[in-house]
Formats: sequence, structure tokens, C-alpha cells
Amino acid sequence: MLVRRRTTLAAAAAAALGGLLAGCSSGASGNQEPAGEPKAGGKLTYLEPQTWTTLYPPAAGFYPNGGIVNNITDRLLWQNPQTLELEPWIAVALPEVNADATQYTFTLREGVTYSDGSPLDAANVVANLDLFGKGDPARALTVSEAINNYDRGEVVDERTVRFHFTAPAPGFAQAVSTINSGLLATSTLQQDSEGFGPGSAATVVGSGPFVIDSEEVGTRISLVAREDYAWAPPSRPRQGRAYLDGIDVVVAGEDSVRVGTVVAGQADVARQIEAPDEAQFRADGLALLAAATNGVNNGFSFRFRTPQLQDLAVRQAIVAGIDRQAVIDTLFSDSYVLATGVLAKSALGYVDTSQEYRYDPAAAKRLLDGAGWTPGPDGVREKDGVPLAITFNEALPQPRSKEVVTLVQEQLADLGVRVDLFPGDQAAQTAASLDPETVQVYHSMVGRADFDVLKSQFFSKNRNTLLNLDTTDGSLGDPELDALLNAVASEPTAAGRQAASEAAQRRLAEQAYVVPLFEEPQVFGFRSDVQGFATESVGRPLFHATWLDR
Repeated sequence: MLVRRRTTLAAAAAAALGGLLAGCSSGASGNQEPAGEPKAGGKLTYLEPQTWTTLYPPAAGFYPNGGIVNNITDRLLWQNPQTLELEPWIAVALPEVNADATQYTFTLREGVTYSDGSPLDAANVVANLDLFGKGDPARALTVSEAINNYDRGEVVDERTVRFHFTAPAPGFAQAVSTINSGLLATSTLQQDSEGFGPGSAATVVGSGPFVIDSEEVGTRISLVAREDYAWAPPSRPRQGRAYLDGIDVVVAGEDSVRVGTVVAGQADVARQIEAPDEAQFRADGLALLAAATNGVNNGFSFRFRTPQLQDLAVRQAIVAGIDRQAVIDTLFSDSYVLATGVLAKSALGYVDTSQEYRYDPAAAKRLLDGAGWTPGPDGVREKDGVPLAITFNEALPQPRSKEVVTLVQEQLADLGVRVDLFPGDQAAQTAASLDPETVQVYHSMVGRADFDVLKSQFFSKNRNTLLNLDTTDGSLGDPELDALLNAVASEPTAAGRQAASEAAQRRLAEQAYVVPLFEEPQVFGFRSDVQGFATESVGRPLFHATWLDR
């Protein structure tokens, strides 16, 4: 059968997306409507708040990484950001899929090449997916979290590939539409993790509309248009060479610098415009785009196996003590919608669990009293001489994370719960996030427009954000949750995946493992002479059809 079974759910998600973002700034669904006839030429300057860390597609989910990979690679399929439907791209049609979703067959376009001149053919596609589906520990190259139960690829003929799985893999078609499955030249596939890292950008060869020209490590990466590009997704407004001659991706960590540079006309587009700065982009000559990420909402994950949080009553008390609406009203704008569950309303698998996240400080205090935590002399609750103190990370990629945690710190202090913020750069935050003795509450989100996004975030062998898996002894704190998450990615039918997703979300809510805050958009500010700016289905920039009206 063809991959048509997701049509109803995708259409429903798209309808929810449209209703959710009605009234947001121009292009909230992922596209800025161009005005006038496109013009070719010019170089665009794009500002990122952080530098990229890897261009290895399976590990490129960090938005600074994905923004580059999205523009230098193509994928087998395209996920339309408006409808969330899958469409042909390098594959000429949707795949043929067997009844239990353990075998996928794709037919490839003819004549597609990489920027080094090598062919994008069946052997190359199998080499890509074999690496992404299995990883290579010897080269420190990880398995893609978007690909489940992978067995092997098969070259049927020069233009036909078939992929085999050890168990149902119903999310595979969507997986090959993501930047995590961006196709690379065979020479690039031979590199180790350092070959995909800073200082080696120009060695990463894709077939996309832009080619990496040069880089200044930690500061800038320059892309140039590929002159013979001619294989965009058929539904896209531009098919041939990009209108732009090139893109300079520049790191500008300070919010005020990104905003001021674009407002002053010294840069064209900036990502992560914070809510207090949005008003500046509603002035003449400027524009704002809030693109949906369609996945796991911005929120807090509780490391429930830590001593402070192992008691359900304590977790429930903390959930009831956080005024999520106050966080949004105080720190954010209309671009940020209060979460009604772990997933965004537009995400596949969504179920409303908002009843589990009601703000009720009186109930929170009763729960803590009942659990034996009594106020100490400094107001912080204690039990057996141990203070009720928990540490949150500062999620540098997430909007206003420090301010969010600071406000929550004030709210929970009223209950007698001490909140500390772990500071540090991205390397320090990454290391701390793996240590439950350092960080007990993890602030994060993940964008992916597929059922599997829930598994990606919480499954023990994926991001494991709850630290359900103890890597020191291999034990699970909640095997039932892990089984539910595994079912999301293994049930062969959409109905089965929906049911598994709903069950997993309800367990996350009922066990007070998470506090979802808001549906996180990617907010871009840009000059109004930037036309045709768009994003893919989870808000990463796509510059192929962008042009400068100058």
C-alpha cells in the first residue's frame, strides 16, 4: 500500500495549526507571502543566536545546525509545512509500503547530482540510510532518532531502493523528509564526527540549492547558490537555481545585537526574536514570522528517579505550584500559546491533558504537607534534615529560559521549594543535562511533525530527557512508559499510533513527569525587502525561494 494512511490525521493537524496561529504575524504557517516578481541576485545576511555544532544530519536537530543542513541537502520526501502532508522530492512518488510497515520501496529521480559531481543514485541513498539507521560508534556517528527498527537497505536497480525493518516502522516515510535524513555525497559519508564538526564545514557535500563556501569557526559560515540546482520538491514555488547568490550565517548571541542589526539594515533576517522585541518588527520596513514547530511543547521534564522528585506527591505539588499562564503573560507574546498537553495541538498524536496542569498553590501545599515536607527556618521545606531543593538547567536554545526559570523560582518559593539555576555555556549545559545529581528538572522542547516526536523526547534510548534509563546500571524507572513510547513508533497503523501516543501522554501527565509551558514557535524578524522567506515543517529556515526586493 502507498503511504496515504496519514492523510486524515495530517489534515486534522493542519486545520488545528491554522486555527491555532490565526492572528499571529505574517507567515505563521511557515511562509512569507512574496510581493511582486522575484529578482535574482544578492547576498543575504542571516543572524543566529548560537553557533552550529555538527552537520551530521542525524545529530543536526539543534536549530543552528538544522538551519544549515536544511539548505545544503535534499531528502527523499518533502513534508509540506502548510498541510503536513508528505510529497515527492528526490523520490518521484510516495513509497510503496507493505502491510506491516516493515518494507519501503522508493523510486528515485534521474539526473540528480551532488555539488562534487557525484550521482545521487540508489547505491548512494542506501549508503546514507544504512549509516543514519545504524550509526557507526567507531566514528562517533549516532543513529538517527527519527529512524526506528532499521535493518538494511537494498539496491533494487539504479533508481530503485528498498528498506527493510526488524519490526514495523510506520514513521519511516516522515523520517526521510526531515533534516535528520538529509542526503550526502558518498565521500562525505566516509568522514568521522570531527569531519562534520566546526572547521570542516566545506567538506560536507550535499545536493541542495546552496553549497558551503567558507567558515570562520564559531562566527560565520558562508553559503553560495549552486548554479545547476534543478530538483526542488514539485510543490515548491521555485524549481531551479536559488534566487539569492549566497547567504552569510552570522552568530550574534546577544538579543539586542540581533534585533538592532536587522532594524538598522545591517542584516536581513534574525532568528529567535524574543517576545519583548517583537513590536519593533511591526514597524514599516520590517516583518515578523512565527513558525510552528509541531512537536513536543516547551516545558520541564522531571528526573523522577532523583531523591527530591521520586515521590509522586512532590511532583504533583510542583506542577500545581507553577502558574503557567503567568509565565506566558509576563514574559511572552501572542506568538506563544499556552500548552494543553505535552504535544502541540498541531502535532500528530495530540491529546488534551490540561486538567493535570491546573495552577492550585493551596493544593500544592497540602500535598507537600502530606508528603512530610515541613517549612524550615529559612522557609525552605525539609524532610529528615534535607532541604527540598531542585536545580533547573538554563536551556540556551529556548526563548527566555533564564527568565522562565527565575519566575518559576519565585512561584515555587511561595511553597517552600528552593529552585536553583545551573549556569554555563552549551557544552556545560549538555554535560550537566546527563547528570541527575546536577540537574533534576530539564527545560527543553523538540520539533518534529510526526507521532515519533514523543518517543524522540522521552524514550530511554533516544533523548531520555526524564533520565528514565539509568546508564550506570541499565535499569528503567518506569518500564510501562518506555513500552508505551516504543509502541508509538512500532504500531503499523495510524489508529494504533494515535492510541499509543495518547496513552503515553496520559501517563506523562498523571505521573507528573512533565510541565508543558507553551507551544514554541521559531520567531524570525526580517527586513520587508526580504521576500519569499519560508520554513520547513518545524520552523527551520528555507532560503531556496527567498529573494531581495532591492
